[in-house]
Amino acid sequence: MTGRFTECLDALKARLADPVADRIVESLRLTREVGGTDLGRQLRTLATFLRADERTRGELEARQSWTVNGARLAVAAPWVVLALLATRPEATTAYNTPTGVVVLVGGALSSVVAYRVMLRIGRLPEDVRVLR
Repeated sequence: MTGRFTECLDALKARLADPVADRIVESLRLTREVGGTDLGRQLRTLATFLRADERTRGELEARQSWTVNGARLAVAAPWVVLALLATRPEATTAYNTPTGVVVLVGGALSSVVAYRVMLRIGRLPEDVRVLR
């Protein structure tokens, strides 16, 4: 609207608020300031870098899903064993005592805490905006 290229780029960056958009906008700004005629080559190079980043992130997410599923299985396995033990009358009498209830509650709490810690540790970092 104003005809000022840098102000328009700043407004676009603010509106999109995305790390990839920031890189593209800064590439456009740099090309205009330098007066380069190789905008096409610069954008192709940037596209190559962005594709490589996405490919790497996809591989990491695929490998992470195996780890997360293994951790879920590790958290669920004791409860499956407990369910199988609950079919035996001796086990149900053992867990009907106050001590048995404390053991079950403690196991449930530790399972929840371990699962939450696993999710936090296994989380991939988000792409941050460094070119604000």
